[in-house]
Amino acid sequence: MIEIPYQSLSKGALLGVIDTFVLREGTDYGHRDIDLDEKRDRVLKMLQAGHAIINYFPENEHIEIVSL
Repeated sequence: MIEIPYQSLSKGALLGVIDTFVLREGTDYGHRDIDLDEKRDRVLKMLQAGHAIINYFPENEHIEIVSL
């Protein structure tokens, strides 16, 4: 596993990683519906605050956001 600093990704790549995370089946945000832009913003803020990291698994080329 390799930790990837979110700042090292292009805006497009970071958005793709965030979208994969927020659109994954089973992601729950509570009792009210939250639009995609707000979900993206929440995850970006978690990354910026150090409350989440991006991990890359080269053995299967999988990338994942993990909350700390």
